[in-house]
Amino acid sequence: MKKILLLVLASAVFMGAVSCGNDDRGSGTGHHYGAALCGNPESLDPQFADDSSSATVIKNLYSGLVTADEYGNITCCNAVSYDISPDGTVYTFNLRDDNYWYFDKNEDDIIDDDEVFPVTADDYVFALRRVIDPVMQSPYAEYFSCIKGAEKVISGEIPAENAEIYALDNYTLVIVLESANVEFLRLMASQAAMPCNRDFFYSTKGRYGLDYRSVMSNGAFYVYQWFYDPYGVNNILYMRKNKKNQREDFEISPNYLSFTIEKNEDDIRQLFRNGEIECFTTLDAESYNSRKYTVSSSRSITLGILFNTKTGYFSNPDIRKAFALTTRKDNLTYENDDICTADGIIPPAVTILGRSYRELSADSIFRKYDNVEAVELFDRAKKNAGFDKVKNVRVLVNADTVNSACMESILKEWKDCFDCEIGIEDVSAEDFDRRISEGGYDMALYPLKADFSGGISFIKAFEEKDFLKNKLSETGLSETLMNCTSINDLVEKYQTAEKLILDEFVFVPLFYKNSYLITGVDNEEIKYDSFSGAVDYRTAKNYS
Repeated sequence: MKKILLLVLASAVFMGAVSCGNDDRGSGTGHHYGAALCGNPESLDPQFADDSSSATVIKNLYSGLVTADEYGNITCCNAVSYDISPDGTVYTFNLRDDNYWYFDKNEDDIIDDDEVFPVTADDYVFALRRVIDPVMQSPYAEYFSCIKGAEKVISGEIPAENAEIYALDNYTLVIVLESANVEFLRLMASQAAMPCNRDFFYSTKGRYGLDYRSVMSNGAFYVYQWFYDPYGVNNILYMRKNKKNQREDFEISPNYLSFTIEKNEDDIRQLFRNGEIECFTTLDAESYNSRKYTVSSSRSITLGILFNTKTGYFSNPDIRKAFALTTRKDNLTYENDDICTADGIIPPAVTILGRSYRELSADSIFRKYDNVEAVELFDRAKKNAGFDKVKNVRVLVNADTVNSACMESILKEWKDCFDCEIGIEDVSAEDFDRRISEGGYDMALYPLKADFSGGISFIKAFEEKDFLKNKLSETGLSETLMNCTSINDLVEKYQTAEKLILDEFVFVPLFYKNSYLITGVDNEEIKYDSFSGAVDYRTAKNYS
């Protein structure tokens, strides 16, 4: 009965927000934001969750020592300052003393003195040791293997307490690295580095992050209600402003966030059309013009031809290389700026100290077109394999991601060179993912994505996803990216990693593609991380 009552109350407040609008029309603050999550959050545990719905709630629930802006620049958040040793291996974070945990013990929605307490350095120690603890099975463990002792922790050789992460006192955190890592601050800005209070964690008895009474806030909002029935309706997650953490340099603009939990993007689009939510994220923004909507984009996806190397024609590396060499990039067709030509694995949205990686490393160095060599390779492969012609092959395309018309010039090139008829098979996102995981394809136009804004995420995909793996996958290529001492060193190692992977001809880049945040024109400063999928409402303003 209590859960139903809370749900009704939360829905009533949300409906009131939609009808009444902003409390403060002049500043844009105090708004009751209506939003949507595509699927129920798997967990609100920052060290474990890796789906976009969880990432959005976590972004608004917690805050970390440092934060990254949309250009990748790092600034202090809950740290007053940080120091890096001359050799780049020791990071000392000096915490501010006015960031607080809040847990509404009596559920009266009033911040009482006994419901708040300071976030300390030990909360970060506990969080980071959880990330690398093999019992935890965090998807982020390998990213933090650069911490001294972490590799042995991850492999189970030593306990997590032996990793060199220390709280010198309540407000001084020290982390020692195996070697200098120019990307370490970016790691510390990720959700995996958000704090976790050990006493509260153990008090949840294994339920941490799984319901609204098993999380507490040190960020901009706290979870007031979370109701989800997979067979029901009116599924919501409701958040309120954590006033205790508002300060001059940590503005919290909205008063409330009310998320409906929807099953798919079509349902979310309908809510947006009806004016019931203020924004949504998508890969397809074609029907949203700038006169009625604010459309923010980020080239964070690399679309490329994925060959099935386990069976069929493309298990032969010569055939894969032949098709790659006849993919003429300057003939690719596209109707708008949703996509642009790609030759590299890492997309332009990946930044290094505020600059796009693709500005620092032009992907044209990977481009190679040679139909003479391609035909020779193809003819040799045909002779050795004993077939006359490539038949009954189609390119699998996720119709919810991109218009397959962009493949027309490529198909023509393949037909001219190899006298083969290759078609297109458009499928839904769900069918696409299923077919890829089951190996039910010959070729696919695959969207390569990453959950972290560093280029290492794209390289790691070729080590972790079975359908992308090749003979390099067991060499630990990504590990070389974890100990770069300078920007030039990092760029050079990214280039080397890209080239080695591309030379296996498992994945042939074609396009860099946008992902989008669509908002009503009355909204400003809603921020979107196109990698994790998190939407940040902390500074969001509404002027309706």
